[in-house]
Amino acid sequence: MYTSLHLFGLLVLVLGLSGVLRATSQTGSEPFKPWEYEKKTAHCPAVRREPVREEMFIQLKYVDINPEASTTIIMVHGWPSLWSTWSHQIQEFKNDYHLIIPDLRGFGESTHPGDARPSGTLADMVGDLVCILEDAKVDTTICMGHDWGASICYEAARSRPDIFTAVVGAAVPYLPSTGSYTPVTRLLWHIPTLSYQVFLDTQPEAATAELDKDIRRTVRATLRTLDSPPPKGFLRSQKSFLAAWDGVETPPVPFFTPEEEDYFVQQYGIQGFRHTIQFYSTQNRLQSWEFVHSQGNHTIPHPVLAIYPTKDLVADWVMVAKAVKSAKFLPKLETLLLHGSHWIQLERPQEFNEAVREWLERLAGVEMEHLAQHEEL
Repeated sequence: MYTSLHLFGLLVLVLGLSGVLRATSQTGSEPFKPWEYEKKTAHCPAVRREPVREEMFIQLKYVDINPEASTTIIMVHGWPSLWSTWSHQIQEFKNDYHLIIPDLRGFGESTHPGDARPSGTLADMVGDLVCILEDAKVDTTICMGHDWGASICYEAARSRPDIFTAVVGAAVPYLPSTGSYTPVTRLLWHIPTLSYQVFLDTQPEAATAELDKDIRRTVRATLRTLDSPPPKGFLRSQKSFLAAWDGVETPPVPFFTPEEEDYFVQQYGIQGFRHTIQFYSTQNRLQSWEFVHSQGNHTIPHPVLAIYPTKDLVADWVMVAKAVKSAKFLPKLETLLLHGSHWIQLERPQEFNEAVREWLERLAGVEMEHLAQHEEL
């Protein structure tokens, strides 16, 4: 029989370990400590397009792990995110691959030209990645992206196939710029959960003020899971990002330890959200579309692994991929559906990592076959 003292001791132990167990239950690895990773700095050329065009250099921070490995993976985050949201993938692949994990321009300690609305195109982001790779002395890489990071990886492989040799795209599919430009407002009838993007685009000052007012609340409101979802009205307002959370407590981020959440909040506190909402600017989106559309080459010749969550609150990305005929432009596409919500690499890390590792190993096997055939010739 347990005495009351024994029970009290067990309770203290369980409570003390709860944060650790929450972080390790999916992968069985040790808790991730992003503050212990050293960041390098790449000084990269950039353009401030408004109010007067000006060329400059920005400082882009990145983490460089296992540079002696023969194959490199660059991991590209989305919004609102940071390099540290690749925690489970870093722990999974750090011993076998050279990992480059940047904070994109305007995020965390990475600086920005200063005019977020016209100076954050996909081409700008690809140029930043190329600069970071040059700083890390990397010639070719696999690009793994989530959310907007997936869009950046797809554009990187499309425009610079000499450098970006394969893509893992999580959540968001490849959206070829083959047809006419389609503003988000024309999609709301079919996908009302894109309404928040109109707010971030048309009212950037109000959006920044709302997001910056309580960064922890913003982070907690956005990084949710199927088991701990946001209120039903979330993402459906064109006048506010957080209105659906009014009067509702925001629980801790389910897939972060308290220390990881503190780090995330601290890093966003450096610059706030002002530059990070660059992705949603009509100017940036239109410039991105014009650049790709004018080039006319929409096919990505390299291997692609698209991983879609089954219950993404933002959109049914499988349906979107079919609607835009994404697969038509990806001749080496493999698709995987994982049960989960938007932050699939954090919510289902074990399944995500297993799928990526198996795909990477098959890619390596194909490459070895090609090399062997070439040597025979």
